[in-house]
Amino acid sequence: MILFSHPTGNANVRHAALGLHRAGLLGELWTCVHYRETPLLRRIVPGPIARQLRRRVFPAELSDVIRTFPLRELGRLLAPRAGLRSLVRHEQGPLSVDAVYRSLDRKVSQRLADPRFTAVYAYEDGARESFRTATRHGQLRIYDLPIGYWRAARSILQEEAELQPEWASTLHGNIDSPQKTARKDAELHQANLVIVASSFTLRTLEHAPDFSGSVVMIPYGAPRLETPPPPRETARHRDAPLRVLFVGSLGQRKGLSYLFDAARSLGPSIELTIIGSRPLTACAALDRELSRVRWIPSCSHREVLAEMAAHDAFVFPSLFEGFGLVLLEAMAMGLPIITTPHTAGPDLITDGVEGFIVPIRSSTALAERLDLLRRNPDLRADMSDRAQLRAREFTWEQYGESLAACVSSTLVRA
Repeated sequence: MILFSHPTGNANVRHAALGLHRAGLLGELWTCVHYRETPLLRRIVPGPIARQLRRRVFPAELSDVIRTFPLRELGRLLAPRAGLRSLVRHEQGPLSVDAVYRSLDRKVSQRLADPRFTAVYAYEDGARESFRTATRHGQLRIYDLPIGYWRAARSILQEEAELQPEWASTLHGNIDSPQKTARKDAELHQANLVIVASSFTLRTLEHAPDFSGSVVMIPYGAPRLETPPPPRETARHRDAPLRVLFVGSLGQRKGLSYLFDAARSLGPSIELTIIGSRPLTACAALDRELSRVRWIPSCSHREVLAEMAAHDAFVFPSLFEGFGLVLLEAMAMGLPIITTPHTAGPDLITDGVEGFIVPIRSSTALAERLDLLRRNPDLRADMSDRAQLRAREFTWEQYGESLAACVSSTLVRA
């Protein structure tokens, strides 16, 4: 029986837990918040907080196995609104993301004394204590690495800080302390099985010294759409602006400065929409660029899909990514994608068929592909159709079943 933990429970976490549960492998799922909205909560919880909490809704199918540890995470969500930003300061704040991960990890490690559990499944930054305890008890350690290995990231992002100093404050991975990176290494080296979602993440493990563990790649799934996306407009005037969308965290790890440079070079021939919240650290360059485009700080998942349906192309120029789930979501909505080899892009598309793979840090390549799509509505429509077809090959059910099968066979061999 598996003890599973993750503080926030995003889409891939929920579907991993579902897959294990449906296979009869999941004993308990520990998270911070499992939000169950009631009419009273709908009235009293402020809108921005409610939107964040609605992302913490787990499938009803998992209700019997969910256990929560909410106080520190609720404090993290509320502190910035109360003007208490020092409490969420990177690593050091008592309500920081790091503190939330560490506190849940300690709680889960205590549960491993229960002899029913034969394995623990945990995620990067939230596994060291539970893996340490599991090692003592002879329990299997399964490690989910949703983004590439930190040493590979540090190499790219430190170089980026030198190339784009105005954006350096948004490269948070560069300021991780030696203590934090040592925890990451301890987690990795204690794992019996490492789960990754992309070939890029898999390659980054080549930078892990003395690592020779077992690694399995299982790609994520595309969303199941309630209604098919509307047909693409193929008859728009050839000179109409191309409607371009980016969705993600607003930091330079996503290659944002290069997207803004490309958009500026194309002028009024494109209309750029950015969806994502500002980082906690100030960045004048980011603020300046956001003032020039259509910027939406926060959206529900349903609203994001609606925005995708209203655009012509999706750009995701990340310098370092684990997967980029928004890529599959955009493809499912019929958007040609433009992304880099440092995402799951090469696993999802063939360059020039469902979209384009461009080098990292190339504003020129981004601008060329965007202009090509703008000038060729027939190409755009063909890529749209192919992107939707390709996205259908990746389902969350398939992800959960593959994950459960992999874990089950590992448990049998242990």
